[in-house]
Amino acid sequence: MPPVSTLIWIVVALVAIGMYLSWTAGRLDRLHARIDAARAALDAQLLRRASVAQELATSGVLDPAASIVLYEAAHEARQAEEEHREVAESELSAALRAVFGAQEQVEAVRQVPGGEEAAGELAQAVRRVPMARRFHNDSVRAARALRRHRTVRWFRLAGHAPFPLAFEMDDEPPSALADRPT
Repeated sequence: MPPVSTLIWIVVALVAIGMYLSWTAGRLDRLHARIDAARAALDAQLLRRASVAQELATSGVLDPAASIVLYEAAHEARQAEEEHREVAESELSAALRAVFGAQEQVEAVRQVPGGEEAAGELAQAVRRVPMARRFHNDSVRAARALRRHRTVRWFRLAGHAPFPLAFEMDDEPPSALADRPT
């Protein structure tokens, strides 16, 4: 039978390993919760951008061709299934750049009653989407880095949580709205 001091050191080592594994599992759980919160914020910003674009498209301040392009892109972005969402949101970004690429179109919107608020709301929405996407993708990157560690894989500390996926889309704002003060 081993001496008592050896048993004590074995117990201390096992407790330390257990605490490390518990801490790592908790950290991974917090990262997954942060991803969920960031995804909810991203979804809210994407929905807000699509709603503002759709509202502007139906307001009658844009020419008919621009209204149709913007409305269809915003409608597709709002109705897209999850697996097609990135493409639909990228198409909305392209439509926004096509419609509001020139400062003249933004000025035309600002001239109508309520247009100043609509242009400001759209400018805010198109600026917030890249930030929300960056926060989400940073959270995903951190969780992926932790999940790649051998300890996490060997002890299956991620449980049954799905592997986090980044949200990749074209989110470049129209030049006429990108630098617009709010």
